Amino acid sequence: MSDWHETTLGKVADVFTGHPFRSEFYSDGLQDIRLLRGDNISQGAMDWSDAKKWPAEQLEEYEKYQLKEDDIVLAMDRPWIAAGLKYSQIIKSDLPALLVQRTARLRGSSNLDIGYLKYIIGSPWFTSYIKRITTGSLVPHISLKQIREFPVKLPSLEEQKQAATVLQAIDKKIELNNRINAELEAMAKTLYNYWFVQFDFPDANGKPYKTSGGKMVFNPTLKREIPEGWEAISIGNIVDIKTGKEDANFATESGKYHFFTCGVSALRCDDFVFEGKAVLLAGNGSFSVKRYEGKFNAYQRTYVLIPKQGELYAPLYFAVHDKVKTLTSGSRGSIVKFITKGDIEDIYLPLPINKKLGFVEALNSCFAQSSRLYEQNLMLISLRDWLLPMLMNGQVTVGE
Repeated sequence: MSDWHETTLGKVADVFTGHPFRSEFYSDGLQDIRLLRGDNISQGAMDWSDAKKWPAEQLEEYEKYQLKEDDIVLAMDRPWIAAGLKYSQIIKSDLPALLVQRTARLRGSSNLDIGYLKYIIGSPWFTSYIKRITTGSLVPHISLKQIREFPVKLPSLEEQKQAATVLQAIDKKIELNNRINAELEAMAKTLYNYWFVQFDFPDANGKPYKTSGGKMVFNPTLKREIPEGWEAISIGNIVDIKTGKEDANFATESGKYHFFTCGVSALRCDDFVFEGKAVLLAGNGSFSVKRYEGKFNAYQRTYVLIPKQGELYAPLYFAVHDKVKTLTSGSRGSIVKFITKGDIEDIYLPLPINKKLGFVEALNSCFAQSSRLYEQNLMLISLRDWLLPMLMNGQVTVGE
């Protein structure tokens, strides 16, 4: 610890905020530049789904607000939510992008390694600091001055790089697992479309049913042709639909079981209510659709769908996922939009009558592989979060 020195973030990092881009000049061209707002930052990742844009021809005029690869970004309005601190690191695919006001951008210096800086911002001490200094009842916020005043203890630059390398190795494995999971879901989605939308599931001879001339009949419920011997079955008949009984305040940042809310991320809790292969649908807010296998608990506005037949797990997930936009477009509530249990029960899925769906084994196999990688990521995250404070307070050092 003799080489460590105490300072503040503002003395060793470049802390900067963005420009007040005016909404009336937003653009929507495919080649236009995304504007990074606090709403685009989630816990350690970016969400560009509702990104606003700025005319590409004006990029050079705002050079000082251009983001660079490895920049650390932090939401200054509502910087911390139940799911965690809203911060992330810019990667190549995020660029080009411009920084908007009320969003902080942090860069390293000759005294502070940028990789180490990311873990300072991701540390439990920084989160505790943010919670303590946040002001404002309607829109909780922090200032640049407060970010710059955060006290830090720094080892030598070489030790910073060594510590960051260890933590980055864990994060890279997590990212790799996430990419594999995305590919597994895309593969399963393709199979689902072939089998339950285009009806080219394997027939008795292993050939694609519809393409090979399989008989189709019109179904008045679905208002389309489906294979002979199939019918439209409501989700209410194949699933037990339940909701969580607890308020989100019941959840903690630690605990043995997952606690799913209407937000993007899962929290933790000490008791479980549900068990099995479940599809989870947020009844308001994000209206997100998740899937999970195991024991868990859920927020009272989260719908838990556990199929009565395990083989229907994957078809159920994709059927609900495909219908979310339709459900939410008719959602109720003048202030907080929501959907009801009845809305979900009225989703229909074409299924064969009194026949086993042996061919869906490949779909559920994709989900099983994905679940294993998801659980592995949970262990890696736990390891990283256990190592992080010890590496950053000198309790553990990285040897040569």
